[in-house]
Amino acid sequence: MVDTVVFDLGGVLIDWNPKHLYQKIFNQDSEKIEYFLSHVCTLAWNSEQDAGRPFQEGRTLLKRQYPEYAEAIDAYDFLWEEMLGGVDEEVADILFALKKEKIPVYALTNWSKEKFPIARKRYKVLDLFEGIFVSGEVGCRKPSLTFYQLFLEKYEIEAQRSVFIDDVQENVEGAEKAGMHAIRFQNAQQLTQDLKKLGIEY
Repeated sequence: MVDTVVFDLGGVLIDWNPKHLYQKIFNQDSEKIEYFLSHVCTLAWNSEQDAGRPFQEGRTLLKRQYPEYAEAIDAYDFLWEEMLGGVDEEVADILFALKKEKIPVYALTNWSKEKFPIARKRYKVLDLFEGIFVSGEVGCRKPSLTFYQLFLEKYEIEAQRSVFIDDVQENVEGAEKAGMHAIRFQNAQQLTQDLKKLGIEY
């Protein structure tokens, strides 16, 4: 029996995308944007901030390697909030419905501890969660097995009675290795159907 639902945030509930910022910086030049985000400020580089590395340290390392992109690299830190978009209202509706049915809801997210307070203040929907477990605050991140285990221990959740929702396949697999049920998020309609299969209706 599954009685606890755990959400990823970026890519599921919240639209976070560096392209929102770099479309402005590179004047909509898609080739420059793609090059910068795949060779300079990459997701792998960003994930180190998600795991606890200070942004200042990350920027310093990159600027030594790519001095010609110094301003654009700094923007990733200083203008970070401009990477944030809106909330997926259909997913938010699911969250509200689960709360109405007294089903515990949590968030498990890869996010820099420096930047998460910005999101926390910006998105009131985050107040619905019983708890939010942030990678940058604990020093490890998805898909590390340790990250899921620390989350389960902190909130005293039985892995087999919980389901984790994430848009990234390796994170889904990480949750399954921790003993949780897991759903690869595509859209709200698919999520509703997959939750129903686990006995969660609202």
